[in-house]
Amino acid sequence: MRVLLSTSGSRGDVEPLLGLAVRLRALGAEIRMCAPPDCAERLAEVEVPLVPVGTSMRAMMHGKRPPSPKDVPRLDAEAIAAQLDQVPSAAEGCDVVVVSGVLSAAVGVRSVAEKLGIPYVYVFYCPIYVPSPYYPPPPPLGERPAQDGTDNRVLWDRNNQGAYKRFGDALNSQRASIGLPPVEDVFAYGYTDRPLLAADPVLAPLQRTDLDVVQTGAWIMPDERSLPAELEAFLEVGPPPVHVEFGSGPAPADAARAAVEAIRAHGHRVIVSRGWAGLVPPDDRSDCLTVGEVNHQVLFGRVAAVVHAGSAGITTAVTRAGTPQVVVPQMTDQPYYAGRVAELGIGVAHDGRAPTVEALSAALTTALAPETRARAIDVARKIRADGATVAAKLLLDAVRDAGRNRTE
Repeated sequence: MRVLLSTSGSRGDVEPLLGLAVRLRALGAEIRMCAPPDCAERLAEVEVPLVPVGTSMRAMMHGKRPPSPKDVPRLDAEAIAAQLDQVPSAAEGCDVVVVSGVLSAAVGVRSVAEKLGIPYVYVFYCPIYVPSPYYPPPPPLGERPAQDGTDNRVLWDRNNQGAYKRFGDALNSQRASIGLPPVEDVFAYGYTDRPLLAADPVLAPLQRTDLDVVQTGAWIMPDERSLPAELEAFLEVGPPPVHVEFGSGPAPADAARAAVEAIRAHGHRVIVSRGWAGLVPPDDRSDCLTVGEVNHQVLFGRVAAVVHAGSAGITTAVTRAGTPQVVVPQMTDQPYYAGRVAELGIGVAHDGRAPTVEALSAALTTALAPETRARAIDVARKIRADGATVAAKLLLDAVRDAGRNRTE
């Protein structure tokens, strides 16, 4: 059985798919992945074949001129064209395609799967990403937020229409070139009526949606890498430090300085992860260590707290470690996860995107309190670790059932 995994996102989109990949492989499936070229080294580490699709996400997000709202229609059209041009050869002979990431790329991949007659499954990592009367979507790019009190279904319909305006013509032009009919409802086409939610039910509980969503639990890639020697030595010579990072996303100007000063004010040492934003400490004092990409599953269990932006992957990793956290949300799913951290009592949601020394110091007062750590440890015991196994079995069973139905 052959499974194609596909994403157009950054590390946060790739890592869960790798968790699924290793479970599928353990169950006998042959795996390959279509993804941006940035993740080549990571996929090589776990021996998952990569078919590079599109351009570097890092270069696009953190180049000299990051994309503006005016660039989005062009980028969407380019994403669709890249999928239809580069995915077919990878999808040939596969039994199912599993897709995460931005919708414009996802509908391109589904068009490839439709042309080849391959089942398609969409996966998302946060409950707010599919239409629901309980979750308002973010406003369409370049548009103002709706007035308070607007019905969530109206907002979802507005977003669907906004998506069609941005890339509906580009999608249907590409589809016509391979003999497929036009798509009018891009949400229904991209999400399908039975997507998978790869998020933990304690951290991100699914409320009722308009779709038949299956929540599997988070897809976690087991990480057995050792910490770098310099980091290991830093951890050994003193009490647990506080870790700061913004991952592959943007970071506010001066975020590293504000975080380091606030953490020092509490008497703690600091670990700063550079990330794609290139964070650097304000000085070279010995109480602060700068690191690159490291094993979160090992590191987070050995620090006093983590300050981060709140994407699904890192929030799940910190929560699993039983470590308090301060979430400084910047975009997409991050405000949702910041709110969940606060609601669960396992950390603090920072108010606003730009952290200050005063605001972070106040947040750390709560995060570093013994009662917050006790609550974080208690919640960690409830986080599931089998989400990728659940999803892998569901997918393989569905493919086998579809095969039997075709032969009957």
